[in-house]
Amino acid sequence: MSHFAFLSQNAFMGLQPAGQESGDTPFGLAGIAWDGCVTNRPGARFGPSAIRQASQMLCDGIHPLFDTTPEGQLSDHGDLALPNTSLEAMRAAMMPLIAPLIARQHMVWLGGDHSITLPLLRAYRAQQGQPLAVIHFDAHCDTWVDHFGEPSGHGTWVYEAIQEGLVRPECFVQFGIRSAGQREAREYVADQGGLIFNARALRGLDGPAQLAPLLQQVRERMAAHGQPPVYLSLDIDCLDPAFAPGTGTPEPGGMSSNQVFSILEELVPELNFVGMDCVEVAPPYDHAELTSYAAAQFVWTYLCARLAGRQP
Repeated sequence: MSHFAFLSQNAFMGLQPAGQESGDTPFGLAGIAWDGCVTNRPGARFGPSAIRQASQMLCDGIHPLFDTTPEGQLSDHGDLALPNTSLEAMRAAMMPLIAPLIARQHMVWLGGDHSITLPLLRAYRAQQGQPLAVIHFDAHCDTWVDHFGEPSGHGTWVYEAIQEGLVRPECFVQFGIRSAGQREAREYVADQGGLIFNARALRGLDGPAQLAPLLQQVRERMAAHGQPPVYLSLDIDCLDPAFAPGTGTPEPGGMSSNQVFSILEELVPELNFVGMDCVEVAPPYDHAELTSYAAAQFVWTYLCARLAGRQP
């Protein structure tokens, strides 16, 4: 069967696309251009291309806080060539493609809708040999037990990951949750022993000093459980639509860009992160590329923070 993807023409930050032999850089990036599980507005399949295009603005890419750049440290593998009409076929084709990449490099994945995170966690669980901690930015809890009558989708991956033992529930942390939903879904992560900092709890907390009590809870939780490997899943709709209109299911009352940057800048250099995804960027609904620029700079900040954390 032939596979099809909305292949991006530009590499992240203007890098040369990675060749077959590439893998000598510590970091890698790849797109997963899939939006077959969206429940509102489609378009996230175009997210990887838009994020890469927005990243061209980063010029030399030297981060003003970490004073480092991913240039020379990052390979862009382009978009994975995947089926685009069947969730199960997409995930089955995805697994043999992602396993070699995460074995060789610290990977960043550009989505795509949030259903891509479940197979990624399956691969990381196998590669790490243990369940992962997760830092999850989102407007939605993604803990539904079904996907509008279907067994799996972009709103079920957290529930599935916990049920499958892919993650450590007590080390699962959610930021920005605020959408409508049953109490059982909204509080599922907390009921399993994790932490939820919903959008209401984050109101008025902007810089690192104001966020410090919340971030200290995360640090203490990870330390108490032996600093497990941490995966970051960043749904762009964690942001208020004023900052990110280009997404499939916008929810008013969300996080600011400053809040997300502050949390990334504080936690990413310190915790044992092993990979990240940035999902649900839907360019057809974007205004002035605001959403794509935010996503590109979140990814860049993550990469620079990890590079800074690796320094002696």
